[in-house]
Amino acid sequence: MAAPKKYPDELKARAVRLYQDSDPKPTVRKLAQQLGVHHEALRNWIRQADAGRRPEPAAVDLAEENKRLRKQVAELERVNDILRSASAYFASELDQTRR
Repeated sequence: MAAPKKYPDELKARAVRLYQDSDPKPTVRKLAQQLGVHHEALRNWIRQADAGRRPEPAAVDLAEENKRLRKQVAELERVNDILRSASAYFASELDQTRR
């Protein structure tokens, strides 16, 4: 059998809302003391609420970014090949003029 909940869900929701809506943000310890809850419990509630609000990057966005980056890498490799060829050409030209 599961242990009974120490804090009701309404208290958790109210505490998180108080923290998130406050400007400037109070310290977690101070707010927890005002509400009569343990500060680590409040910190965990806030962390869980934040994790639920953060949007995960969509797989489509990542695929599009990978496609864009692959094109950029291919272009940079092409430019490097051109520069390498030009450098070799001019180095051979310089070598002929020194003789």
